[in-house]
Amino acid sequence: MKVMAGILPLVIASAVGSAAGLPSGAIVDLSHPYDAKTIYWPTEKGFVLEQESDGVTDKGYYYRANKFSAPEHGGTHIDAPAHFWRDGATVDAIPLEQLVGPAVLVDVARKCERDRDYRVAIDDFLEWEKLHREIPKGSIVLIRTGYGKLWPDRKSYLGTDRLGAAAVAELHFPGIHPDAADWLVQSRKVKAVGLDTASLDYGQSTLFETHVTLFRNNVPGMENLANLERLPPTGFTVVALPMKIRGGSGAPIRVIAILEAK
Repeated sequence: MKVMAGILPLVIASAVGSAAGLPSGAIVDLSHPYDAKTIYWPTEKGFVLEQESDGVTDKGYYYRANKFSAPEHGGTHIDAPAHFWRDGATVDAIPLEQLVGPAVLVDVARKCERDRDYRVAIDDFLEWEKLHREIPKGSIVLIRTGYGKLWPDRKSYLGTDRLGAAAVAELHFPGIHPDAADWLVQSRKVKAVGLDTASLDYGQSTLFETHVTLFRNNVPGMENLANLERLPPTGFTVVALPMKIRGGSGAPIRVIAILEAK
């Protein structure tokens, strides 16, 4: 059976939705691909793909196979609570219920355009709630800073294109204020957080307090998300499935949003 390309996402979402109670609208891919341009922290080597086979075998069939290597943290990935909290869950131990569910999008792109070091504040969430509703308990909260559109230009995205430990001090990009992270956990009981920058903490952070605040409450975070401009403020479900690395502090993650059909 042939299915038109434009209809395929709706067909898939409909099938998934009927089976798991998910919406049956269009699917939005929130992950960047992994390749030589994938952005990692300045101290990391990055993603490497090595070709092992590509051609017709001596038995007459075509065969392609590669191998790859990559740090846990880079590209569109998840930070497990164990990343910054000794007793936090590792990647393989994060309950799937925390990675699938209703989500909201808070857009602070205008503020971040004026200030590369902007830290998303409690007031940003309260302003969002005035326009929409209180963030429901158990939500996945995604934050659009607008930096996703700068990918994969390292200098624009990170504030520097230099590599090595000395370059870390030159990082300038938005993040979440630790007070706002604490508010999300304590006042709104969110189950996961994600944004379109390289870190939950802003680029100039040295103590990574937002990571610690979220992770000591076993709330995982997603970084380097893509296509957040294609999401509405409400009315979608996130499915975020990481590579299941036993004992991992983080992992590459394929994230999608399924929009509610209108």
